[in-house]
Amino acid sequence: MFTPYHSKYAAYDLTKLAPPGSDDQLSMSLFDASVDLNPHQIEAAMFALQSPLAEGAILADEVGLGKTIEAGIVLCQKWAERKRKLIIICPAAIRQQWAAELTNKFNLPAVVIDARTYRQMKTEGIPFPLSQKRIVVLSYHYAAKLQDELRQVDWNLVVIDEAHKLRNAYRPSNRIGQALQRAVEGRKKLLLTATPLQNSLMEIFGLTNFIDPNIFGDANSFRSKYVNAGGDLPELRARLADFCKRTLRKQVLEYVKYTQRRAITQPFSPAENEQALYDGITHFLQREDTYAIPSQQRHLTVLILRKLLASSSQAIAGTLETLRARLVALQKGEPVKDDLAEVISFENELEEEILDEWGYEDPSDTTGSEQIDFAKLSREIDDISNLIQLANSIQTDTKSKALLKALEIGFSEQERMGAKRKALIFTESRRTQDYLRDFLERNGYANQVVTFSGTNSDRRAQDIYERWLVDPKSAEQITGSRAIDVRAALIEEFRDHASIMIATEAAAEGVNLQFCSQVINYDLPWNPQRIEQRIGRCHRYGQTHDVIVVNFLNERNDADKRVHALLTEKFNLFDGVFGASDEVLGTIESGVDFEKRILRGCARPPEAAPS
Repeated sequence: MFTPYHSKYAAYDLTKLAPPGSDDQLSMSLFDASVDLNPHQIEAAMFALQSPLAEGAILADEVGLGKTIEAGIVLCQKWAERKRKLIIICPAAIRQQWAAELTNKFNLPAVVIDARTYRQMKTEGIPFPLSQKRIVVLSYHYAAKLQDELRQVDWNLVVIDEAHKLRNAYRPSNRIGQALQRAVEGRKKLLLTATPLQNSLMEIFGLTNFIDPNIFGDANSFRSKYVNAGGDLPELRARLADFCKRTLRKQVLEYVKYTQRRAITQPFSPAENEQALYDGITHFLQREDTYAIPSQQRHLTVLILRKLLASSSQAIAGTLETLRARLVALQKGEPVKDDLAEVISFENELEEEILDEWGYEDPSDTTGSEQIDFAKLSREIDDISNLIQLANSIQTDTKSKALLKALEIGFSEQERMGAKRKALIFTESRRTQDYLRDFLERNGYANQVVTFSGTNSDRRAQDIYERWLVDPKSAEQITGSRAIDVRAALIEEFRDHASIMIATEAAAEGVNLQFCSQVINYDLPWNPQRIEQRIGRCHRYGQTHDVIVVNFLNERNDADKRVHALLTEKFNLFDGVFGASDEVLGTIESGVDFEKRILRGCARPPEAAPS
């Protein structure tokens, strides 16, 4: 027989058996969680759990608001409900980060499965490695490879992190996106991305089609209703509200003290020899019948070359060497495959989505089968050789001199704010990254520069990694994966020792650098949300100082100016559909002193760090 006390206890316990969507639904599932939750994170998790669409939802909070935490709450609830066939698909670089977050913050068991652990499980007699009593974490590429096995599992929830990578999954040419769509078809999905729209409204169609092909019908129907002239954006926003939730930084300022972002775009004028190189390459690219640039993918190849020309003389010089080497091979009668866009993107480590975004398909034919005019080919080789000579004669770009000034002023402002002397510099090209590292170390920053790329295979990165491995403080962080561990080592080197990190696009996602309050976009990417992701490495929850953001713009480079104009248009489109809090580009004020612009509005004393 129950005493009144036990009756009250039992009655209270029954309130925990709450219906879906009620405020008490999450209370017991989060009992073991070790994380400070914010109201918007609870609200987002509840939205995902009660989404009216059976196939899933999109959580699209602005960068740094805690989408990982929101997904962790949802996973906790599923686990508490004994719905434990759970999987996370994410970029390879953040697999271990996901597993650690689930274990340390939510007390959920997780396992990262890659090719090595998969083979090991098979060797140990586990016939079906994906059938785990833990949350499975896979990379995009490995999940696509295991699509047939993934289809065999009746997943209770599939979490897709950095889901904007699937924005073109509806295209037949997108092999990984198509494979993943088949693999998780009919399963409940939770997509996480701060940037669901980057270049075109068709990307919204791509993400929603990945969740459920029935939401908007086919691509042509979506295009005619929302994309073409007279598209009904208010209706699109209303329909997205049913399954896509976005929280802006300005909406959470009541309980999350975000610092300010001071974004400006700084124009500069190149020297005469730099302009001569620009004019010479522009003239060459305008020729329609060159052997250097294959007719297939010509438009994409020219765009990439212009991107590299805007980056640095060193980046374009190395790429011109690649063009010349191919022509010399052609001259010798050797077949040359028409994959130039892919080759130069790989050499420079351009952002991985460039080729996919432009519908790149690996050509099957070769230029070696064409009738060759060898006199014309020889003249073209000479033309490229002259351009290479001109590029190599430019020892220091005007842009890099402007960078020195930006760093000097930015570091002074950080000192005034009481912030650490740290700057994160983004470049589009690996060759430009190497040039900037050497240039900065020769000009006052010796032993203060660390580089971060997709491979991190250079000698300096290896030295940092080896020191990190033997440091007793690193023992608990070592995962055994060289790629993941070297990233951790480089970030700690930047945090504890270096003043400058020069990063390619590899650092734009899955990297948290709240200890740095200066971001310099040495090269502008093709879409504003990529800039947003870059800034979000530093301007996020936990940042205690205003963040200085500098974007460089060559005012004599028509392509550079056109990119800036397109970025502005695209950001306005994104803001119109999803909303945004902060500028990513800032205004252009040619002729206004750079120092005055960075320091503008800084007369007020530094704000106290958020509690």
